[in-house]
Amino acid sequence: MSAEPESPKEMSPDRTITVGETVAGEPYTLPVEELLTGRAFITGKSGSGKSNTGSVVSEELLAQNLPLLVVDVDGEYWGLKEEYELLHVGATEECDLQVGPEHAGKLADLALDQLVPIILDVSGYVDGDEADALVRETARELFAREQSALQPFLMLVEEIHEYIPEGGGLNETGEVLIRVAKRGRKRGLGIMGLSQRPADVKKDFITQADLLVWHRLTWDNDTDVVKRVIDREHADGIEGLADGEAFVQADWSDADVERVQFRRKHTFDAGATPGLDDVDRPDLKAIDADLVDELEDISEQHERRQDRIAELEARLDKKDGRITELEDELEDARDLQRLGEAFVDAAQGSDGGGVETEQHELLEEKNATIAELRERVTDLEAETDALREERDDLEAEVERLQGIEARVERAEEIETMLEEVRDVVGVEIKASATPAPSDGLVEEYDEAREEAQDLRGRLQDAHERIDALEAENERLREQGGDGVTVPTDYQDFVDEPVVQKAIEEAKEKTSASPRYVRGVVATIIQEGSPVDYETVADRLGVKGTSDVSKAASTLEALGVLKRVQQSPALIDFDLDGVAEIKEAQQRREQAEAVMDEL
Repeated sequence: MSAEPESPKEMSPDRTITVGETVAGEPYTLPVEELLTGRAFITGKSGSGKSNTGSVVSEELLAQNLPLLVVDVDGEYWGLKEEYELLHVGATEECDLQVGPEHAGKLADLALDQLVPIILDVSGYVDGDEADALVRETARELFAREQSALQPFLMLVEEIHEYIPEGGGLNETGEVLIRVAKRGRKRGLGIMGLSQRPADVKKDFITQADLLVWHRLTWDNDTDVVKRVIDREHADGIEGLADGEAFVQADWSDADVERVQFRRKHTFDAGATPGLDDVDRPDLKAIDADLVDELEDISEQHERRQDRIAELEARLDKKDGRITELEDELEDARDLQRLGEAFVDAAQGSDGGGVETEQHELLEEKNATIAELRERVTDLEAETDALREERDDLEAEVERLQGIEARVERAEEIETMLEEVRDVVGVEIKASATPAPSDGLVEEYDEAREEAQDLRGRLQDAHERIDALEAENERLREQGGDGVTVPTDYQDFVDEPVVQKAIEEAKEKTSASPRYVRGVVATIIQEGSPVDYETVADRLGVKGTSDVSKAASTLEALGVLKRVQQSPALIDFDLDGVAEIKEAQQRREQAEAVMDEL
């Protein structure tokens, strides 16, 4: 490739990209680190600039040699290759290579290890299940490999409502993408979802996003989402936004909502509505041939496996047909044998001295025929048995080859289970990403299965130990709460080590920016009494109170705050909650001790 990709691990945390300008004419920038590792949602009706904004973000990241993977549902992103070197894979001849789910592991390696930007073009697949499996397995492999790679990397997913819809249940692909959204940040894997219909996207994905970009929307169901997430004023104004213009909410911004005009993308617009004039396809940057060769090797291996299975199945069909013919022939031979024996018996029992010599010769001839038939029957039985044995061997080989894919899927399930066990138990489990199918998979997967069973046993022991510790904690609470001294002053309360730790935990867990957690705590100390959300927002210099509410809810869940009035909401420090915070901390430490023992 012409420019060596830069590892996002080495970039400055203050690095930004410029994507447009504010209504005041100031450049509007986005922090690169937050983009690569966070959760973003871009929405807008067709023609409003939604996909253009996705392309602008992609262009800016590529211009700084930062990799990403685009899940392109409508075949709109190949125009990026006019200026940038990307690996364009999918199902059509226009792609650099035709790929399937079996390429997912290699694509993840190229993305994270070699920092190759990739367009995963699923627009050309006739079989929707194959396209779905390709997205699912690629996302799964990225998530698994990021456990050790910790490489800041962005997945941009177009038409995300197709994968994580608000109505109905999630399929396996949706579950993987939700896992990326919820747990990808701590691994360095970010996700940016785009959709024309925010009302059709899973609500939690939108409300938990760090960056929200609202282009023009006109349907009532969609503007209702704007009303719920921002407010009525912006819901009323969103229908009048110009092309490329958007309301932007960002956790890292001091402003609650900004009005931004995103620039037009520089590269070829492959998603433009076709007109009557001919459109000249631009010259595209070529991808490194070695990368294509590596993927073609996987394609050839997969084709060889499929061809081998097809060949064996054809041979099986042929053997089955031959066995049927032999069985029919064998039955005919047995019928002839029985007729011959009946004839001989009849001849031996008849009288007619004058013809005795003739009968004797006839009997000898029939006996010879019967002997030949018996030998033929024996040969046919032996040939049939041999063919059946060969057929059984072929069936076993077909089952073995077909079972490879099932074992790979089972390995992925085990790997996911091991990750979940590790997250709960806190034990580091080294489980490599899914290997390529091979004859040694059975042994590897059996070992992984045994390890998973062992860990489940450990997990059960840990739960039993934790139950015992909780019972002990309850007994201590009944005896007097361990002599905890309840602070009477706000500053004394905040200075408590367990409260400090809970505040830091709130900064990490809140779906709002950490500055809102700090703002809530500082405002209560400054006022010296319960405060409402508007007071906190005024102190922070922001207009809306939604992020203040999110921060307060997180602090309340951790025992730092309590709600002293519901409407309007008034919040205060929970001075009496120090004992509960300490007990919760004690339970966590005891549980961690149990985990260390395990």
